[in-house]
Amino acid sequence: MKIFFLFTFSTFLLSAFEQATASAHYDKILTHSRIRARDQGPNVCALQQVMGTKKKYFSTCRNWYQGAICGKKATVLYECCPGYMKMDGTRGCPAVAPIDHVYGTLGIVGATSTQQYSDISKLREEIEGRGSFTFFAPSNEAWEQLNSEIHRNLVDNVNIELYNALHHHMVNKRMLTKDLKNGMTLVSMYNDQKLLINHYPNGVVTVNCARIIHGNQIATNGVVHVIDRVLTAVGNTIQDFIEVEDDLSSLRAAAITSDVLDILGRPGHYTLFAPTNEAFERLPRGVLERIMGDKVASEALVKFHILNTLQCSEAITGGAVYETLEGNTVEVGCDGESLTVNGVKMVKRKDIVTSNGVIHLIDEVLIPDSAKQVIELGGAQQTTFTDLVAQLGLASSLRPEGQYTLLAPLNGAFSDDTLRMDQRLLKTILQNHIIKVKVGLNELYNGQELETIGGKLLRVFVYRTAVCIENSCMVRGSKEGRNGFIHIFRQIINPAEKTLHEMLRNDKRFSVFLSLVKAADLDDVLSRPGEWTLFVPTNDAFKGLTDDDKDILIRDKNALRNILLYHLTQGVFIGSGFEPGVTNILKTIQGGKLYLKTVNDTLLVNELKSRESDLMATNGVIHVIDKLLYPADLPVGNDQLLTILKKLIKYIQIKFVRDSTFKEIPLTFYSPEIKYTRITAGGSDNEEKLKKLLEEEAPVRRVQPTRRTQGGAARRRTRLAYS
Repeated sequence: MKIFFLFTFSTFLLSAFEQATASAHYDKILTHSRIRARDQGPNVCALQQVMGTKKKYFSTCRNWYQGAICGKKATVLYECCPGYMKMDGTRGCPAVAPIDHVYGTLGIVGATSTQQYSDISKLREEIEGRGSFTFFAPSNEAWEQLNSEIHRNLVDNVNIELYNALHHHMVNKRMLTKDLKNGMTLVSMYNDQKLLINHYPNGVVTVNCARIIHGNQIATNGVVHVIDRVLTAVGNTIQDFIEVEDDLSSLRAAAITSDVLDILGRPGHYTLFAPTNEAFERLPRGVLERIMGDKVASEALVKFHILNTLQCSEAITGGAVYETLEGNTVEVGCDGESLTVNGVKMVKRKDIVTSNGVIHLIDEVLIPDSAKQVIELGGAQQTTFTDLVAQLGLASSLRPEGQYTLLAPLNGAFSDDTLRMDQRLLKTILQNHIIKVKVGLNELYNGQELETIGGKLLRVFVYRTAVCIENSCMVRGSKEGRNGFIHIFRQIINPAEKTLHEMLRNDKRFSVFLSLVKAADLDDVLSRPGEWTLFVPTNDAFKGLTDDDKDILIRDKNALRNILLYHLTQGVFIGSGFEPGVTNILKTIQGGKLYLKTVNDTLLVNELKSRESDLMATNGVIHVIDKLLYPADLPVGNDQLLTILKKLIKYIQIKFVRDSTFKEIPLTFYSPEIKYTRITAGGSDNEEKLKKLLEEEAPVRRVQPTRRTQGGAARRRTRLAYS
């Protein structure tokens, strides 16, 4: 009868507790473990054990499906869920483990070393008696791993040292895992020492960074949680530890210089990745001196090693990103038994628990971007640029107190021909990639002009999914350093030197197109300041065009302008600025639409491949094509013109509507430059000035003199107008 009562009572307790724990991370993970093992019978949980170790976890979905923990292969184990046990001849774990007092429960969960030490230290009577206790019981392996000297001192003085140590593992009330909230501080039964609780989203629960490996074993007078290490007393803050630890004297100096040390003495839940003296010694001397002599940089350096959350090593079963006090993030992960920071094994000693957080000693100094000089921000993909800047003497001109922006092309942007250039020319190219001011990505806007240290003005073009400077567009990876920004670019930036008209005139490939532009009186458009995108057919596009055909085209100026202006759009559109694979619709000056997209880094215009794109001009950009463009919805009403166009355009069917005409396109779509010059009447000097002015202004079509009299004095005003 008594056994039946105990069985019923324990079943009731477990049922009640399970219902209450629905929101706790530990219990959610445990529930998933039950589901994964449901084919094994009732109350069986699936665990993962890291190969080569005794570590077992109720795993998250991510670790489960990866089949690994901390990058190491994990095997699947099936065990009775906490609180249940097997019965001979039945599947799964159908029986509830017998309920006993805390002392007896230690034996049930296999914590026999803790049970033995409770016996010899005279704690047994207390944990067999009346009360409601929580016992964080070290496993047998935890006692074996304890420092041998500490272990020996405890066993040699069982009535005081061992008794107190065991009391330090106890709380004077029942606390299930659902009650152990993240960031909670409990008071132990030894000298009111603190126990720091962390309950992580991956289901790991720690007590002073010791992991609960078997939780919620109910006892008649409390609950037992088995943990993976022996707890030591916690009294000092992180600041206290740094101040007395000889191996952290360099970190201590940096923390004092930057006024950060006091932060680590305040209440909180911090994680400090503390570089040892050896780590600081490995830094280049000039770098360390510069950072230590700059309070802003040294503050950034120290804060970059501090998280505002407490991350015990046992809670890290995969990589995760955490924000530092400096503001940027670090990735904390694991590789087997080792912790990693930003993917590098660097942790020498883990889990030094203090009253306001945990310390991990590392053998590398983490330098945030904000403490680096701008030239130090270049990554592995920009080494060609940064090396050249140093070799050609430009790095020395980037003063620590200055403000700069580096536009760093990827390594692949530098061809062998570029690298073999005369060093003076190469230096000029690099100067075009260094801006005189510090400009972040969110400060760039369309139409902005940036001056380089070489005196060139670079134009900024902002598109829906890209930011480009001249012919080159950014890729991800912008960083801010102490004295500037670095932005990463696909190609070397080539500042424009000539107008669209000059580029056509200097390239024999475009002679036919240019002659038609001139015949249509459009060369002025391509010469003036503006922002245009011009799709230029090469001479190959006009193969088969006879002189008679050309004369017919030229005589019908409206038709010619409609054809040519279908190749021109308002605005500068860089090919690499288009979102790949997405069709972009541009309205041309003619009124029709062009359909552009990039596929495999090739620009398609109305599905025709651009043979060369992004040729920058001072007033726009040229994309080279080898076919004449024509709007598919624009009909032709003249037999002669239809015959000519069919010779040149075979990729679309041109519509014919007899007697239809092309609309007239007035040249009001651009604003010709108008200059005003005021010359005071009289005097040979003024006559010479007027003569010289008229000789210089070749595009002047007419001079309109006007007279007016003001205050009795005659003045002549000359207006230079362009038609």
